[in-house]
Amino acid sequence: MMADLVTVETAGGVHRVTLNRPEVMNALNRELRRELTAALLAGHAARVIVLTGAGRGFCSGQDLSDASGLDAAGFEATLNDEYVPMIRAITEAPVPVIAAVNGVAAGAGANLALACDLVIAAESAVFIQAFTRIGLIPDAGGTSFLPRRVGLQRAMGAALLAEPVSARQAEAWGMIWEAVPDERFAEVVAGRAAKLASGPTGAYAALKQALRGAFDQSLEAQLAVEARLQGVCGGSDDFREGVAAFQEKRAPRFVGR
Repeated sequence: MMADLVTVETAGGVHRVTLNRPEVMNALNRELRRELTAALLAGHAARVIVLTGAGRGFCSGQDLSDASGLDAAGFEATLNDEYVPMIRAITEAPVPVIAAVNGVAAGAGANLALACDLVIAAESAVFIQAFTRIGLIPDAGGTSFLPRRVGLQRAMGAALLAEPVSARQAEAWGMIWEAVPDERFAEVVAGRAAKLASGPTGAYAALKQALRGAFDQSLEAQLAVEARLQGVCGGSDDFREGVAAFQEKRAPRFVGR
């Protein structure tokens, strides 16, 4: 029996999704993309999603052995029909999504990580916008995520030169949240995930909506978004619990509503 190309474990509100083609550094073929999208959508009912890779790599991007025969129309259809739903399953998730980058994240694999809300990388990990090496441009959201995280000049350099960016350099650029020593990587990811899983899920959903839309809004429009979403959060059980916990000098017990 063929092994699942994506494995899923759910415990304590944490929905852990692992790309499971370690023999090819978790390269993305059509079946893996389908399974990954389904696994990510299933995680929308959890409290936090962790996305990682099996073996030495996070994701090496498109499986080029699965791309033979693609013409211009084929590339466009594949991106629209398979990549877009996969990326949206991350960006539209109502819960925080952590990319736990355990190794190389290249091409679409790098941008799969950058689509997530928090990127935590092992120090040995590298990020490579490898597209120009084969005559392509960044996809899987890369032309949106990368300049927003690091600015136009660094995004241009990373994409044009297609050189590896180390985890520490990515952290210094603001491309990712943090780079951690390899020996502490699993511990740090688990701790971050547990903290988010115990937090105010409704507020997280509103926060994601506000921040992800901020680049396309004027200040006046964004202030209106904040007021509307804060009104929703202010009517929640979690807000009342947070205030009560503060007044009683105890840890809050958030229930996600």
